[in-house]
Amino acid sequence: MQRTQPPFRCDHVGSLLRPAHLMDAREKRARGEIDANALRQIEDEAIADVVRKQENVGLRCVTDGEFRRAYFHLDFLQELDGVTVTGGIKANKDAKASGDGFTPPKLSVTGKLAHARDIQVADYEYLASQSSVMPKVSIPSPTMVHFRGGRAAIDIEAYPEMDQFFEDLAQCYRDEIAALHAAGCRYIQLDDTNLAYLCDPDMRAAAADRGDDPNELPHRYAELINAALADRPDDMTVGVHLCRGNYRSTWFAQGSYEPVADVLFNELNVDAYFLEYDDERSGDFAPLRFVPKGKDVVLGLVSSKLQDMESHDELATRIDEAAKYVPLDQLCLSPQCGFSSTAEGNEITEDVQWAKLERVVKTAEQVWQ
Repeated sequence: MQRTQPPFRCDHVGSLLRPAHLMDAREKRARGEIDANALRQIEDEAIADVVRKQENVGLRCVTDGEFRRAYFHLDFLQELDGVTVTGGIKANKDAKASGDGFTPPKLSVTGKLAHARDIQVADYEYLASQSSVMPKVSIPSPTMVHFRGGRAAIDIEAYPEMDQFFEDLAQCYRDEIAALHAAGCRYIQLDDTNLAYLCDPDMRAAAADRGDDPNELPHRYAELINAALADRPDDMTVGVHLCRGNYRSTWFAQGSYEPVADVLFNELNVDAYFLEYDDERSGDFAPLRFVPKGKDVVLGLVSSKLQDMESHDELATRIDEAAKYVPLDQLCLSPQCGFSSTAEGNEITEDVQWAKLERVVKTAEQVWQ
């Protein structure tokens, strides 16, 4: 049965390939050849167009493609007082190497955290004005401010005690979520790489090396996310997307959800889980046995990284396999990640992107008639 409320049987993670003219405009803005207002007008036009395309392929919810961002997380988190960007995080030694040696930036906290201004509200309002279906806002999980640097990346003078750091961070999110709800937003998604990274033996070892307990962190992160969502209204749906890295079709971590599954599904107070399941890096469906009644899993079976097109039969078969562990009525379908978590985008064409999204829609219509 199809749904009228999120998550939808055919859903998607959020980011979409940026059109060339938008990339050109961002470069012109960086060189000072156009001003911020001119860039925003170009972004507005590109977003209006991409919303129509999402609706035309049959999606029941739309995003702005993250067209106003360079990164899925930094553009949001840098708006919090007290956050700055430093260095990079080392990729898993087995990860597909990117030709330019890119490593994801990590964040540091250099002062007291505060939500001094609305971050996504104006962007949401424009998206909603262009859409005839449910608009969704994707924002980075609050765990992104901690995992990649740990205690060493948090100013000791600002936060001599970590409990206050986590409380201030959660309050920043409560403030933003309240502002989004007041603007009309009813569907948000937290993009979280860190719970997925804690499935990777190398990432777990790195966390231990910097003084964190990889077995305790999932519990601490569940507490943090729950605190961030503590005041969210009953009519707001919240999903969390677990990602193992997504840059120009590369990835940074691998491993089954087993090490975090019980915490993920039973301690985290969200409505839906967008899980990568496009290849062997994510393991099998057995961890889904922990999913309780009342929560949904959006199976990321369609690769946003590769040109190859998944068949209807292949997707239907894998959905049936997942349904051995969690009832079919609690399952949905999506691409495994966004198509452009950074502005560079994955190494596929726009035509393939839209074909894959349409494949998600048509398969969902067949499976959940």
